[in-house]
Amino acid sequence: MVFDRTKRTLRAGLVAGVLLAAGSTVPAVADPAADNPTAALEHLADLSRRSEQTNEALHNAVIDLEAKQNAQRDADARLAADRGVLAQAQAEVDRFRPTIDKLAAANYRGARTNRLYSVLVSDSPQQLLDQMSALGVIAQQTADDVEGYRVANNAAAEAAAASERSADAARVAAEQAQTLRDDLERQQTDLRNQIEGVYDAFSKLSDDEKAVLAGTPFPPGLDAAAILSKLAPGTGSAALRAAMTRIGDPYVWGATGPDQFDCSGLMVWAYKQVGKTLPRSSQAQAQGGTPVSRDQLQPGDLVIFYDDASHVGMYAGDGNIVHASTFGVPVKVQSMDSFPFHSARRY
Repeated sequence: MVFDRTKRTLRAGLVAGVLLAAGSTVPAVADPAADNPTAALEHLADLSRRSEQTNEALHNAVIDLEAKQNAQRDADARLAADRGVLAQAQAEVDRFRPTIDKLAAANYRGARTNRLYSVLVSDSPQQLLDQMSALGVIAQQTADDVEGYRVANNAAAEAAAASERSADAARVAAEQAQTLRDDLERQQTDLRNQIEGVYDAFSKLSDDEKAVLAGTPFPPGLDAAAILSKLAPGTGSAALRAAMTRIGDPYVWGATGPDQFDCSGLMVWAYKQVGKTLPRSSQAQAQGGTPVSRDQLQPGDLVIFYDDASHVGMYAGDGNIVHASTFGVPVKVQSMDSFPFHSARRY
């Protein structure tokens, strides 16, 4: 959804990008309505912007859902382990229980197992010694059994408490995952509806309007050779070289290549070619890597745009980015000033 307070700014940025791509000049401060080539292009730009926001939010929701599903699996694994420990602890309690039950029954019936009692009932010194020795062994064994039962009982209580905590954690994780699944389904429905609107608006454009929308692959006076000739060795430069091979490929929501892309999908694909895995959404890409200030940008750095970090391109040098911008516009190199700057990251 485009927020009311930013709607005019977003629309102006998209239309300005279309005009810049076509080689037109856009004043620094202008009335969006005065600069739109046609109302149809303005309408399409608005719909496309909304769909891109939803598309990137959808990628982010998938990331969140995967994290919650991992948390749920971890919680389930802890629960299973804790239940195993609880079963072992209960088995240990059961091992001591017959002895403890017998001792309790003997005490109830008035059994005497102390040494004073052996003195009273002994007929001779030897019998006294024999009885006291036997009572000592019995007392020690009884004490050992009582202690073993106490330890096992405490362990069972602790295991039961841990199992209960794990069960609560597993339940919460499952509920959170289900909430995210429901939200994901809603966003998928929203995106499908928005894409239908974009298709419908695009189909109503004239050929000239579609040409204006698509623009040119490079800004005036710039080409791929000029960009690549300035690159120094490095991971970022290698990723940029990969991205430059996709110039002209179409924008498709949710695509990560090899011949169609959305904005964050192009970044994922390009860095995958040099052995690096990037997060799937523009918002997640804006949180990874290393922060880079605008005046320290290097080729291959990711440049994120808009307040909600819903668009991303790759810095190509001289204030330009290569990006998959929107439906109807092939992957291209464009001035980064065409969009409101958010942040930059180096991977």
